[in-house]
Amino acid sequence: MCADLSRTPRTLLVCERSSFLDEKNRISSQVEQLRFNYKVSVLLPECSSSSSQLDSMLNRFSSFYLIKKLPIYELLDKDFLQSAVYQGSVYGLSFRTRIDEDNCVALMPNGRLVLSLDKDTFEMLGFEGRPSRFNNKTCSRFVVPVDLTESSMAPGGWGYLRLLKVLGSHLNLQMDFLISHHPGGRATLQPLLSRYVWSEHRPEFSHRSLSNLVCPDLQSCDPLSLLEWLGAVDADVSCDNLSSSFLSTLICPEPKTTLSQALSVSVCGLLLPQDVQQLVEQLRCYLQQTQKESWASVTVHGFTDSPVSWGDHEHGVLTRGENFYNLLMFQDHTYRLHLATGAHDACPL
Repeated sequence: MCADLSRTPRTLLVCERSSFLDEKNRISSQVEQLRFNYKVSVLLPECSSSSSQLDSMLNRFSSFYLIKKLPIYELLDKDFLQSAVYQGSVYGLSFRTRIDEDNCVALMPNGRLVLSLDKDTFEMLGFEGRPSRFNNKTCSRFVVPVDLTESSMAPGGWGYLRLLKVLGSHLNLQMDFLISHHPGGRATLQPLLSRYVWSEHRPEFSHRSLSNLVCPDLQSCDPLSLLEWLGAVDADVSCDNLSSSFLSTLICPEPKTTLSQALSVSVCGLLLPQDVQQLVEQLRCYLQQTQKESWASVTVHGFTDSPVSWGDHEHGVLTRGENFYNLLMFQDHTYRLHLATGAHDACPL
C-alpha cells in the first residue's frame, strides 16, 4: 500500500494575485481557455437572496442543444462548416462518453476538431494522430487533432475528402452530442439540427441561503485549504467536525469568523466562457454597490471527460480528472485566481 501511495499522480494548482485594474491581468484569456464548462458556483457573503441583476445575468446564459446519435462525419458537412464552424464561437462535445474508455469528440470555437479514440478505432480511421499522454503500460489510446480551417480540410480538399470517406464509410462513429454557440456571433446551427433528433436546454439554476456560515480569513488562508472549504460549502458539507459525525472530518481553517448569512448559487449545463466572463463583470459591479467591504467567489468546473482542458491541451482522467478554476474577487478590484488540473495535464498558464 505504501508503494502504491508513493506513485499517486500529483495535482497541479497554479495561483495568481493581481488586479482587474492592471492592464496586464489575464482574467479574460484564462476564462476563454477553459472552453467546456459544466458548472459554475458562486458564493456571496452577507447576502440573503439573489439580486434582480444577478438573476437577469444568469437567465442570459446561452441555451445549448443535445443531438441524439449524431454521426461524427456530419461535423464535416459543407453547409455546417460554412454557417457555423467558419464563423467561430461554436462549442461541441460528445455527451456521456468516458475519456478513459470510450471514443470522445470535441469541436472547439477556433475550428479544431479533436478525436480521442481507442486503438481499434484509430487504426480503422487511418488518419494522422499521436499516442495519448494518458496511456499506461500499453499504447491503447490515440488523439487525432484536425484543423478544419486548413486549406486541405476545406470541402473538396484532399484531407477533407479522405477524412469524410473514412468517417462516412468505414467507421460507424456516432454519439450523443452537446453543441452551442455564442448568440453574439454569426454562427447558426440549423443546418445540422434540421437533420437529426435534438432538444434545446437551458442551464439549470439553484439558489441556497446559508446562515451562520463559518468562514476562514481569506487573506491568510492557503489556497488548498481555501478550495477545500469552498468545495465543502458548495456540496453542503459541514465543517463543524463534530465527534458524532462519521461523514466528514473537514474543519474550517484558522483563523475564522462567522458570516450571519451567505448566498450559494450554482449553474449547470454546457456553459460558454463568454457567459462566465459576463457573470464576472456583473459580480464586480455588485461588489462596488455593497456598503461594506465584501468579496465574491466564482468556481468554474470543466467537463471531466472532455478531450481537452486548457486551450488545445489534452485532458485525461486516470484517477481524478481535476479541471477547474476559482476566482476570488474583492471590493478593491484585486483578485486571486486558482487554476487546477489533474495528473499529467498540461500547465494551464
